[in-house]
Amino acid sequence: MKTDFKPVLGHKFKLTRTPKPDVDVLVDCEVLKVEPNKTLSYTWDAFGLESVVTFTLTPTPTGTHLRVEQAGFGPDQKAAYKGAKASWPHFLAALEELLKRSD
Repeated sequence: MKTDFKPVLGHKFKLTRTPKPDVDVLVDCEVLKVEPNKTLSYTWDAFGLESVVTFTLTPTPTGTHLRVEQAGFGPDQKAAYKGAKASWPHFLAALEELLKRSD
């Protein structure tokens, strides 16, 4: 997704993608926590869902473990939860491919 993200506490940014011509998906976000090489957390506000996404890095003997959590789904937001559950594996696979190229 296109973004104007900066890892600065309080920075407001947008995530944008165009899945179909003339259709933009916009996500409003704000950085909540930045701990270099440890944690990044930001709000995710789109389609009536206000949640928090957190990336946590933990060193391991062979590299680094990445944990991604999106919290804040209400019981009436089953479609949003299902969408996130389906989308995150694709985003993480793209991240893995990007990291392979940066070696």
